[in-house]
Amino acid sequence: MCKRKVKMKNTESITSLSSGFQGKSRIWRALRGLYFTSVLKAAVKLDLFNLLADNPLTGEEIKTCLKLNGRGIYDFWDTLVSLELLERNGNGKKARYSNTAEISLFLVKGSPQYFGGWFKYKMPELEHIWGSLVEALKTGKPQKYEMKQGEKEIFDVTYDSEDTCSSFVEGMNFGQLASFKDFSQKFDFSPYNTLCDIGGSNGLFSILVAEQNKHMKCITFDLPAVEALAKGKIKKSGLSDCIEVVSGDFFEDDFPSGDIITMGNILHDWNLEQKKLLIKKAYDALPDGGVFVAIESIIDNERRKNTEGLLMSLHMLLVTNGGFDFTAADFDLWAKKTGFKRTTFMPLSSDSNCVIAYK
Repeated sequence: MCKRKVKMKNTESITSLSSGFQGKSRIWRALRGLYFTSVLKAAVKLDLFNLLADNPLTGEEIKTCLKLNGRGIYDFWDTLVSLELLERNGNGKKARYSNTAEISLFLVKGSPQYFGGWFKYKMPELEHIWGSLVEALKTGKPQKYEMKQGEKEIFDVTYDSEDTCSSFVEGMNFGQLASFKDFSQKFDFSPYNTLCDIGGSNGLFSILVAEQNKHMKCITFDLPAVEALAKGKIKKSGLSDCIEVVSGDFFEDDFPSGDIITMGNILHDWNLEQKKLLIKKAYDALPDGGVFVAIESIIDNERRKNTEGLLMSLHMLLVTNGGFDFTAADFDLWAKKTGFKRTTFMPLSSDSNCVIAYK
């Protein structure tokens, strides 16, 4: 039987139990998450952060520029202050509001790390597909409309236009920057000279490695759709002499060789057989003593603590035909069956960690 009756405790014990959760209820915190997201989305949609890019303004000045009604605007500005998304100098109607350093870097147009387009092109889609989680759990099918028909893979859809491609890459850069930089500083590159980043998108990982390790020569390898983005970003970084952009399909083409082969949030996009194929191709492209690195939201081996990794795996359910995230123990098993001698785990910043396999 799937249903069962729950015995209710007496009213006093229920009240006592309920009050113990007040102020720290995980359920309430999850519900509040909708509020927080909506406030940030509204600020982006109003173009508030671009308005404040050059000069601090009072609440009344912002109201006039954005043609707002007035009711609730100070609650709105000060909510953004409390969320540390705006700064405020002073209090009351004469107070002046300005962007935080984080907002200036990521949500003001013209910044090299801008990813505001993500809110326009990706957020509506994410809201739709996560709203379809029950259907995905019942059917096992992705909830992106084009993929529900079973004819397309994730990157056929993601790279189908310049706008969606650019916004996707911007969002990925935002999510990956901290972990990529952390790895480029923590890992000992001194025994190695060459690196190939498979699925390197616009070259962010190769740029960070080359900046931190002057002796390294890097290749960023991805589909032709992102070649121009990669070349443009690498040129702006001033590292064109030490980073090469190579286009190809990592399922159809051999990997470029290197002392180190890396994949940042690539393996989780694919089913088990495809994961094993990519690991085997990395193994074949490495010399003896070479290293394969996978940076992902690695789930803890007990599958109890890394909520981000588990949520990312659910996201793979929603947006891919067979993808899922995995534990370090899973990776160790796959890598050793491929022929790698040993694996290690390295914690990184942000929501990602990495697993490293040695040939």
